[in-house]
Amino acid sequence: MDELHGSDGAIEQAAPAWGVFGDLMSGLLGAFVLILVGVLGVQLELATTLEAEVHKRRIEEQRREALERALAVPLASGRVTLNDGRIGISGSVLFALNSAELQPEGRQVLQSLAPPLAAYLATRDELLMVSGFTDDRPVLDTNRRFADNWDLSAQRALTVTRALIEEGVPSTAVFAAAFGSEQPVASNDDAEGRARNRRVEMAPVPRSAQTVARQDG
Repeated sequence: MDELHGSDGAIEQAAPAWGVFGDLMSGLLGAFVLILVGVLGVQLELATTLEAEVHKRRIEEQRREALERALAVPLASGRVTLNDGRIGISGSVLFALNSAELQPEGRQVLQSLAPPLAAYLATRDELLMVSGFTDDRPVLDTNRRFADNWDLSAQRALTVTRALIEEGVPSTAVFAAAFGSEQPVASNDDAEGRARNRRVEMAPVPRSAQTVARQDG
């Protein structure tokens, strides 16, 4: 009887051990499931982000190609550049030094740009931002028309904007912005670099950008 009782005791002692083991395995399985769900969630988020980025780049590429096709003739003339969706015109083509009055060659360039730009904007929910830039040299003391480079870049941007409107770009589809000597594209330490920085750029932007620009102003 004692021997039988001893066997029963061993069985009773083994039962709780199996119960603890089962609880441990259940806990590990639950943790594994949580980790798996977390990993799948991260992968899904990464895939969604990647898909959105690919879609954004595809839209930007289509926009760039459409702009290139629209501006094929002006670009072929060599007086206009297109980089990353920004249409660039050298300041020396448009204006004399420290002037906001269009030169004849500058007027011709804008006349060639206006029709294709108007046609491009007519098919898209975008606005044309005309931006003026200068080098870092102060406005000449003898030129009292402009207070500083901000003023000069603003007047040049407005001059180009008005010229485009006169040539057929809808006034509701274009606005001007001034950057002064900020955002140079070359060094201001030499004449060649300063000449590159004196420029006007045009870029199609979403219509919401005009609201942001007005709020910042």
